[in-house]
Amino acid sequence: MAYFVPMNRDTKIQILPTLFEELKGTLEQKIVKRVLTLPDIKNKALVTMGMRRTGKTFFLYQQIQQLLNQKVPWQQILYINFEDDRLLPMNQKEMAHLLESFYTLYPENHDRLCYLFLDEVQNVEGWAAVVRRFMDTKKVKIFLSGSSAKLLSKEIASVLRGRSLAVEIWPYNFMEYLRVHNMDFPTQPTGKKNQDQMLKELGRYLKIGGFPEVQMLDAEMRTRILQDYVNLVVLKDIMERYEITNITLMRYLIKTLVGAAGNFFAVNKMFNDLKSQGFKVSKNTLYEYLSYVEDAYLAFAVPLLSPSIRKQQANPRKIYLIDPGLLQAERLIRKDDWGFLFENLIYLDLRRKNHKVFYYMTKERYEIDFVTQDLNGKTHLFQVAWSTEDEETLKREERALRAAEKELGIRGELITADNYFGFQSL
Repeated sequence: MAYFVPMNRDTKIQILPTLFEELKGTLEQKIVKRVLTLPDIKNKALVTMGMRRTGKTFFLYQQIQQLLNQKVPWQQILYINFEDDRLLPMNQKEMAHLLESFYTLYPENHDRLCYLFLDEVQNVEGWAAVVRRFMDTKKVKIFLSGSSAKLLSKEIASVLRGRSLAVEIWPYNFMEYLRVHNMDFPTQPTGKKNQDQMLKELGRYLKIGGFPEVQMLDAEMRTRILQDYVNLVVLKDIMERYEITNITLMRYLIKTLVGAAGNFFAVNKMFNDLKSQGFKVSKNTLYEYLSYVEDAYLAFAVPLLSPSIRKQQANPRKIYLIDPGLLQAERLIRKDDWGFLFENLIYLDLRRKNHKVFYYMTKERYEIDFVTQDLNGKTHLFQVAWSTEDEETLKREERALRAAEKELGIRGELITADNYFGFQSL
């Protein structure tokens, strides 16, 4: 096997056939097809982003498979993982030489469209200048992926000077979960037998969640691995990235957010609680820490729908986690308490559909779970309930919906476990 020596340009060329062979072997494995597709936009680098272990690398493999299925020759495709120990350490100049070696190996590529997949590219300082030059001088489509710790969308937009488009990679949704477990998503309408089976699997999905690595594990091992994910995000994507020294405060915040999932969280309340316990911390620090948690895709704070920014800031936010399985691993949940897990799931589905998400309070203080805006600018109104078999529950949810519909002038939808399959397939 060829090994890479950073200062020797010839060995850069030598390692490329080895990388090609390794990639071919990887693509022979079964790769679960993700529902998400990448837009085809010229002169834009496509950046896949998301929490660690959500499957960003395998999503790049899926794109390569699609190219091969479209009869794109192997010689026009380059995949580089910049966490490969044979390539490290690497600087900007060495990265440029490595990519140029691809064209040296296949000179005809100078005149034809090539596809560069650069995984964990954040490990190379100055990588953006190399990417910009290749976009300017080559016929190329570039796909980037990396840890959210060093590859935030707002930073990408800056370093690539507006020449990128971020695509979020989430844990498996319910349709993908079924695909992993060799089941088909139900078509509408569906019979009672199929409906009952899907409800059973939906409950199982809320326990397991959608992280690819844990799908076939037992409950104990799944819990340990998901808890390790949280610890890794805290250490690598938050503490190290932002050079935070107060790990006790950060862990306290995350523990509070996990406990608040599906409910309200107020920085002011946490500030007062910490102050009463003797912590010396400012509200601005808590707001910053909360933004770091969101940047790492661990938890999300949904604001109140209001035209007033001041009112949004003054009101508590609703908290949701990246994955229901991770929520199960981090929090004690009763077997019959599916309500907030299901609501968390709907939030994630809306984010996957690229909706901007808010909650709403009617004039009579009825809470509406989600008011959203899709990419076309259309506003949607959703209320969520795991079950409406209880008549009082149904009346309460419908009362809130009718009030919000009247105030906002839009039609609402009540999402339950029974009609979830129609909502998922939209």
